[in-house]
Amino acid sequence: MRDWEHGGMMATLTERDMQAMRLLDSDFQREVLQKLGRLEAQMDMLAGNAQPGRMKVAEDRILALERNDVRRTVIERLVNACIAMLISVVIALQGHWWK
Repeated sequence: MRDWEHGGMMATLTERDMQAMRLLDSDFQREVLQKLGRLEAQMDMLAGNAQPGRMKVAEDRILALERNDVRRTVIERLVNACIAMLISVVIALQGHWWK
């Protein structure tokens, strides 16, 4: 038997109580280690473990989309400029065509 004090209260623990506490502590440690292992596996999957992970793949996709977006905006600006010039020419020559 051991005397144990917590918060000003005195308690006596038997050997059986100590074994029960060790068993609970062991179960808790096992559970924490299992969760830690799952977390490590998930982090490896996200970041990649000597291979491109999901984050690297997502970054590569974003870069490709940004390049396509820049290319598309340049083409759209050229098309808009052509349309604006065509409309300007039609307006400027409107008086000459309908005489």
